[in-house]
Amino acid sequence: MFDRKAVLYVLLGITIFMLFDAWQKDHGAKRELSGQTDTTIVVTDSGVPRSLVKEIERDEPTLEKQRNTIRVTTDVLDVVINLEGGNIEEASLLKYPRVMNSADSVQLLSTQGENFYVTRSSWLGMGKQKNGYLRYVAKEKHYKLKQGQEFLQVRLDGVGENAAMHCTYKFFRNSYAIQISHEIDNRSNKAWQGSFCVEIRRKNLEAQRSMFQLSTYAGAAVSSPEKPYEKVSFSNIEDIMKNRGGVIRKTAAGWIAMQQRYFLTAWVPEVKGQYTYFGDVSGDVYAIGFLGEKMVVAPETKQTLDSTLYIGPEIAENLAPIAKGLERTVDYGWLWIIAVGLFWILKQLYIGLGNWGLAIILITVLIKLVFYKFSESSGRSMAKMKELMPRMQTLKERYANDRQGLHQATMELYKREGVNPMNLGGCLPMLIQIPFFIALYYVLVNAVELRQAPFMLWIHDLAAQDPYYVLPILMGLSMLLQQKISPSSLDPTQTKVMMIMPLVFTFLFATFPAGLVLYWLVNNVLSVLQQWYINRRLERESVQHRRK
Repeated sequence: MFDRKAVLYVLLGITIFMLFDAWQKDHGAKRELSGQTDTTIVVTDSGVPRSLVKEIERDEPTLEKQRNTIRVTTDVLDVVINLEGGNIEEASLLKYPRVMNSADSVQLLSTQGENFYVTRSSWLGMGKQKNGYLRYVAKEKHYKLKQGQEFLQVRLDGVGENAAMHCTYKFFRNSYAIQISHEIDNRSNKAWQGSFCVEIRRKNLEAQRSMFQLSTYAGAAVSSPEKPYEKVSFSNIEDIMKNRGGVIRKTAAGWIAMQQRYFLTAWVPEVKGQYTYFGDVSGDVYAIGFLGEKMVVAPETKQTLDSTLYIGPEIAENLAPIAKGLERTVDYGWLWIIAVGLFWILKQLYIGLGNWGLAIILITVLIKLVFYKFSESSGRSMAKMKELMPRMQTLKERYANDRQGLHQATMELYKREGVNPMNLGGCLPMLIQIPFFIALYYVLVNAVELRQAPFMLWIHDLAAQDPYYVLPILMGLSMLLQQKISPSSLDPTQTKVMMIMPLVFTFLFATFPAGLVLYWLVNNVLSVLQQWYINRRLERESVQHRRK
């Protein structure tokens, strides 16, 4: 015979362990990666991209050597564009401090060492241009968005084979979405042709994958009309290179992205023709990219190709208007639908209260109110089982050597008292809340809005662990109190074993985000108050029943 309370703790324990395993993966030590390999995607005769790492010429300057660059600064972005190719290779997010109260901003794109993470665009099939990269020139070394300006345009000019090439970046105030326009001006008497290729490259800094796959996703993603959002992990890229020559799919529209906790780089091409989406790997540098169809520009004519590059925080409401499915990169895991709903409620509460910690407390109260009837049913069920414990013990003594007789007598007792031992009434509230708990875990771990968000007193960052472990300790004590007050059909030995659980959970919660621990602490306190109220009602009903 099982005890519902024990089952609940086992289920909760498994859930907490899964999340702890994921959290350790997200914040544990990263494996060391050394070396840096640049790679160029070229096109084979069949039109399929492939890596020519061994064959490419090496007399071009590498990223570590001297570069010809310009700088662009807006109110939210500070980027460096390498004129050798005209690509953004460094980008800092000015409104996001690297650490709390730091003057240094988060640098999302970088050419340095193990933080290597850059964007690449090139025209392939243009003749003997080395590596497909054009040399551009710009009028200024530093472009800056001025007070009162709503946008800033940066024009790069270059010369390709038989054509003038112009690349125009358009930056907007308070926006991380950059519009890019490539113009081919064919001034010759021959047709110009080439294919536009884009890549986002970065080193693989992931630790070994979690066995439960509940961790914050860090890797690539692609989109197409058929699949608006599809993760392509670094290990997937290796398999795609090995088994499909790097090709993910060929389709119109879509986008590519590199994801990590809180921040994103995504490139959305213009809906024009078909694109080949591909992955590539060289050493520990992974790439996700797309290759357009061959573009033909008639003599003495011009053509433009537009795209949007997003470099910034994962904020769903900002991503959704850019491209279909791009908001899904705010990775809420397999319970995405529940998480999106919870975050929407949480944000509305924050707008009203002005404090994310208070919003977490209030959403916890709302969840408890929604599930109150289930909890009341659970409390009654467990209380009824507790009342039957003495009579069940008597039956055990009477049928000590007759297992079949004990089973039959126990079933008759349950039938007379109207108790169904297999009824999940005692487990249902926890079973229902576990998905919400996991979904809220993803919200509190992945929502950039909660990054460095203060609560009160010593909690300055709800997305980081409590520095003094006060909340985890209070959570453990609240769990202990909850055990004391909740009805249980466990025998004394089992009860002592279960008393270890609050200590175990305290240890597990010690490294969880303070916001998540705050949620569970408040949930436990409310559960204690709720159980106390249910117990009082049951006592009154019992007294009234005896008087009758």
